Amino acid sequence: MNSNVTPSAAKPETKRPFNPYPFWSPRFWHGMRFGDWMKLWAGHQFRTHPLRFGMALILTGYTPVNTVLGWLQSLRYGRKLAETKITKPPVFIVGHWRSGTTFLHELMFLDDRFGSPSTYQCFAPHHFLVSEWILPKIFAYILPKQRPMDNMEMGWDRPQEDEFALLTMAAPTPYFRMAFPNDPPPYDEFLDMDGVAPADLARFEQLLTHFVKMLTLRTGGKQILLKSPPHTGRIGVLAKMFPGAKFIHITRNPYSLFSSTERLWDALDEAQGFYYPKDHNGSRREYVFHCLERMYHGFEKQRQQLAPGQVHDLKYESLVANPLGELERIYQQLEIGDFETVRPRVQELLAARKDYRTNVHQLDDELKATIRRRWSAYFERYGYD
Repeated sequence: MNSNVTPSAAKPETKRPFNPYPFWSPRFWHGMRFGDWMKLWAGHQFRTHPLRFGMALILTGYTPVNTVLGWLQSLRYGRKLAETKITKPPVFIVGHWRSGTTFLHELMFLDDRFGSPSTYQCFAPHHFLVSEWILPKIFAYILPKQRPMDNMEMGWDRPQEDEFALLTMAAPTPYFRMAFPNDPPPYDEFLDMDGVAPADLARFEQLLTHFVKMLTLRTGGKQILLKSPPHTGRIGVLAKMFPGAKFIHITRNPYSLFSSTERLWDALDEAQGFYYPKDHNGSRREYVFHCLERMYHGFEKQRQQLAPGQVHDLKYESLVANPLGELERIYQQLEIGDFETVRPRVQELLAARKDYRTNVHQLDDELKATIRRRWSAYFERYGYD
């Protein structure tokens, strides 16, 4: 393995307790406007676990601040945003959860020719244009230093997944299931865009375009780099929204994907949910199976509509083994600039994270056989036989 590699050896996985963060720690819902928060809470009959009631009360008191700051942002930047043009089509990093999208995003974020949303911008999309100069400094102490699912470094200025901005803006997204993880998952159709209601599609497109315009304005017209696993099954819609958009698609060994994604949803349900997450008859495990199947149904079908040069495939295993070589190949094949200008910064980051360790997961033979059967198309299509 190359000495520049970031994720390398493994460490034992530990089961995290319920409610790993104090109730005052920031959740995705903290950036919502008051009306959107009340609609979400009331839509679930205000059901809240006693250990999460403090979090719900804080949201009820804080979300009006987002509403007011949102009005201020509209007054200050409304006309400028309306006039902002997206002249450089975005670059999207796509792939299933835990496939290495975050690692790749962290590396490409170093290229200052791109503009990529930060954690704060995704948590506060309604008002970051007017509040970014002060609020991240005030609330720096309440953000956890590591992500709950994989121990990756966190910070308000770190690159973040734009799906969380869509969630905060109350766009239709499957991530709403985290609020009430025991209920049927909402917006499943946004995993492959099959059967999406016209009104929901229009809202999704309007809010994503608005967010990209805000990033374009904030960065002075830079090309926007976005990363979101649910975008994997939306590439056809995204290509129509942003003509000329390019996609970097990353895959990973399905056995590793499955275990790590189970851990992801365990951690997010416990950290973000308003009710104690219960695994009814293996429902969470079935959700993991279902999401990849539906996501890649959409991806493979929509990919046929795109030009061959719009999508670049790579494996997580190859990225970890040779990050500099794989990044250079991405830049060349997608024609997104000269990689040499950012190479030194990538080398510096890799050297700083050389001791990072990924989690290790154990699978019994029966589960491995089920994964191989359920995800056989992924195994075969991407060479993991």
